[in-house]
Amino acid sequence: MLPEVFLIAGTRPEAIKLAPVAAAMRAAGRLSPVLVASGQHPTMVTQALAAFDVEADVTLPLQRVTGSQPELLTEMIKQLDSLLETRRPAAVIVQGDTTTTLAGAMAAFWRRIPVVHLEAGLRSGDLDSPFPEEANRKLVGQLAALHLAPTALAATNLLDESVAPANVLITGNTVVDAAIEIAARELPFDDARVAAAVDAAEHGEARLVLVTAHRRESWGEPLERILRAVKRLVEAYPDIRVVLPAHANPAVRAQVEAGLAGVPRVTITDPLPYPSLARLLSHAYLALTDSGGIQEEAPTFGVPALVLREVTERVESLHAGCAKLVGTDEDLIVAEAARLLDDPALREAMTASGNPYGDGLASTRTEQAVAALLGLAPIPSPMPDFAQSTSGSLV
Repeated sequence: MLPEVFLIAGTRPEAIKLAPVAAAMRAAGRLSPVLVASGQHPTMVTQALAAFDVEADVTLPLQRVTGSQPELLTEMIKQLDSLLETRRPAAVIVQGDTTTTLAGAMAAFWRRIPVVHLEAGLRSGDLDSPFPEEANRKLVGQLAALHLAPTALAATNLLDESVAPANVLITGNTVVDAAIEIAARELPFDDARVAAAVDAAEHGEARLVLVTAHRRESWGEPLERILRAVKRLVEAYPDIRVVLPAHANPAVRAQVEAGLAGVPRVTITDPLPYPSLARLLSHAYLALTDSGGIQEEAPTFGVPALVLREVTERVESLHAGCAKLVGTDEDLIVAEAARLLDDPALREAMTASGNPYGDGLASTRTEQAVAALLGLAPIPSPMPDFAQSTSGSLV
């Protein structure tokens, strides 16, 4: 029997970033991956995993009444503890900074099962932004036995917090692996309007602009400013087509539809399945986004991102020049988008240095790192672009 490793996912981004790791483990044949759906966002996790032709091996039966964070955390820890007692995996992998991430790390730590933190070391330096994610990832950083940092900066953040260098490895971000794999499949779009927008972009008939504004801090007046900026851009540039997947919250969806009512060449959709979103992004001319995932994925496809946030923990894209922080300032969004729309050479220059978040091999390095943790393999080499920042194979 191969040692079991639990990969715990509760949200769509977690499922997307863990699915390639499970595939790498199956391919290597040293570890037995067990995908655990925590029950935080069960439908979204199921849909995300389906994009990779896999299903959760275990789904936790959460009992939720109030929908509060304390209730969710308590329920997940209780269910995870029972599962860990029954199956006793060799290690547990948690990803990112969600409530699921914190619950999985705490439950495993209390059972003295090694915790592997995938996408470790992201920091905004502000406990209020993003909330509660900044606190979640810092807490998990105190519990993890192995910290898999996506970039050199993330690794440095961990070392600055006195994490032992031997426990930190730069792997790249597995979302790059996922985006490359899924976009290459070119699966059909469920929404004919999105298909038409991408077809126009593919044939040089339009420039596609992807807009996402999902974070809670964007709701209300900040979102109103974003929508006004989008409207102004569509009016100024008759060759652009905008696709805006709206948040599922009815009030937010209503605000988006009201703000862009009657504006031509704007397609407002439900939240898109990951294969559709990845393919859409791969054909975009420009992304206006508050999504961390899109900040990480866009450089792979040569798409510059204007980040609709006041603070981002994904500063590597800012340093590399492939993204620019514009917040929700209407005039600034319009001005920066216009620069890129007016000057294709400037757009090309923004993403010429490639993707600072990975080279498509993060999942393989993750499998090797977990196998090394369990004494089944040598420690892997870090992501090549950052080899000069490391001592041997570890930071």
